[in-house]
Amino acid sequence: MKRIVRSTLRALAWVAGTTFTVAAFAKLAPDEVKQLEGSLTPMGAERAGNAAGTIPTWSAKIVGTPPGLNYQSGERYPDPYANEKPLVVITAQNMHQHDSRLTEGQKALFKRYPETFKMYVYPSHRDFALPESKYSAIRTWAARTTMTSDQNGLRDFPPLAPFPIPKSGIELMWNLRFASNLIAEDAVYDQAVVYPNGNIVWGKTQYTVYAPIGAEVFDPKNPLNSRSFYRSTTLLPLSERGTIITGYEMWDQEGADTRRTWVYNPGTRRVRQAPEFGYDQPQGPGGFRTVDDDRLFNGSGQRYDWKIVGKREFYVPYNNYKLLDPKVKYASLLTKGHGNMEFMRFELHRVWVLQATLKENFRHQYAKRVLYIDEDTWNAVAADNYDARGTLWRTNFAPTLYAFDARDFYTTTAFYHDLVSGAYFADRLTNEGPAPILTPNAKSVEAYYSPDAIRGAGK
Repeated sequence: MKRIVRSTLRALAWVAGTTFTVAAFAKLAPDEVKQLEGSLTPMGAERAGNAAGTIPTWSAKIVGTPPGLNYQSGERYPDPYANEKPLVVITAQNMHQHDSRLTEGQKALFKRYPETFKMYVYPSHRDFALPESKYSAIRTWAARTTMTSDQNGLRDFPPLAPFPIPKSGIELMWNLRFASNLIAEDAVYDQAVVYPNGNIVWGKTQYTVYAPIGAEVFDPKNPLNSRSFYRSTTLLPLSERGTIITGYEMWDQEGADTRRTWVYNPGTRRVRQAPEFGYDQPQGPGGFRTVDDDRLFNGSGQRYDWKIVGKREFYVPYNNYKLLDPKVKYASLLTKGHGNMEFMRFELHRVWVLQATLKENFRHQYAKRVLYIDEDTWNAVAADNYDARGTLWRTNFAPTLYAFDARDFYTTTAFYHDLVSGAYFADRLTNEGPAPILTPNAKSVEAYYSPDAIRGAGK
């Protein structure tokens, strides 16, 4: 994470029909904190459903495995909504009837693939909840959390949702960065670039994350709370096999040097520090996503000015258990132009719209990004990325589900669509491999993410 330089935030932001005065460093007042047990959920979402009844009230009735499902930790998650049927199937022919609830990227996909792109919209659910210990931590720390003077770090922050009532774009960006709250993630992810002619180029990576702050019982005295550790080993393509990247980010630091990254090169058998790792460096086979495209945005916000556009109702990918089903083979899922939409579930939800505009004198592949952030989890579920000419270039989906064993929300297979070339990139695929492990294991230790550890692993 690099330094977030100072910028003048806009004085007003229109959010969910209310005008807020932006105060970038203001703590929540006591009456605002009380809202997290009243009209708002502990995460800061609107507790009530919408007037039409198409978005339900937040029930939070399920913590862990849903009643009636046969599930053991380490297995594939069974779909709690497997028997539901779509309420509507949106196509290029009827999309005008749903125009106000479609993102610009969704509209573009309908126009580019009018015969094949469809959106299957199911009943909306807000059934799942995190452990009360995490909600309690948010309420406890909401009145204390502030940013550092350069907006690059946080002070006195909870395990997630540092700004449950965001009043500026930079606060909303921080909620997004903290949304992936799993204490551990250990998976082998397949990756695929699908070209317009149907040819596929494969990638594969061993991916591990350790975030001590994500422990189910928040320990504010744990010195490792301020660090999030990561490590990835390239298994495919063969030309990069054996490359290992590891490091950590520090959440409570000012300045430009808050990320530590080391790379093991199997050709030279040497480990070197990579201080510039991040931002728009291409990732995956074909380079169809950037480092900070992970889960649609994951990295320093230094290069952008951040603005809350508002909160609206959109059809977004949600409760996507089918995308992890081992019965769904890649040959069926990875179709030309876009993934097979029969396997993706959309629901109507309220989402925050966050716009990032590239600052002058800064460089990035994307001159503008628009992120659609789920109000209940702060996860980005869709994103539209624009080039320097202002043209919509890439539109992406990050479907989510609730992980029963981790008792938290998890991003499943992500899709990155290049609207110019017609190719797309599918990331975090696990259908034909082992199930991800989302609970602490032997890799949940600081030493595993050190340069000495990857030097030894590469021998």
